Amino acid sequence: MTFKKAALFILIILIIDQISKIYIKTHFRLQESAEVFSWFQILFVENDGMAWGAKLSDFLTFMTDKSAKVFLTIFRIVAVTGIGIWLFNSIKRKASTILIVAVSLIFAGALGNIIDSVFYGLIFNNSYGQVATFLPEGGGYAGLFHGKVVDMLHFPIWSGVFPEWLPFWGGKAFAFFQPVFNIADVAISSGVGILIAFNKIAFAGNTKTDTIVLE
Repeated sequence: MTFKKAALFILIILIIDQISKIYIKTHFRLQESAEVFSWFQILFVENDGMAWGAKLSDFLTFMTDKSAKVFLTIFRIVAVTGIGIWLFNSIKRKASTILIVAVSLIFAGALGNIIDSVFYGLIFNNSYGQVATFLPEGGGYAGLFHGKVVDMLHFPIWSGVFPEWLPFWGGKAFAFFQPVFNIADVAISSGVGILIAFNKIAFAGNTKTDTIVLE
């Protein structure tokens, strides 16, 4: 895969990711949902930093929420820079297309969420009880590096209560699949999944093959 094709692929993912986030942010209130199917709904939530709404300050108690947010955003920028260098070198040495596609997915997804973290606090007002405005006159809800990641894809495939006889979880409510995520998360997960599933082909050296041979 050439640099131009990889760049176009990344750009398409970023555009889809950002359009979906901007639409949700400017048409939904926080926690508002719209059912698409019984097993799939659009549910607007905002992620302060980590998966399942966790914060770095939850684990590093000596850090404030604001400083932890800045640290996490800077860490993400450093990480995506490293991924970008990996992608550049992979294309330059003509690595397998599978590897380049996988790393491009991870890079695009990581960059998409970084855009939220860095800029969304500046360009939107908050979504608590209201639909946010793009570039509000009174300014955004937070400063640079303090934006929240917009999530909206929710798959409540099954929900119920564990049977009472089950140790530890008996009688407790349970839902599958509980996490809410976005297009960028899908890209990252897909890239990682490809690397795991096809690692022998992806890391086979300077091969250009696009064919997966089933042994």
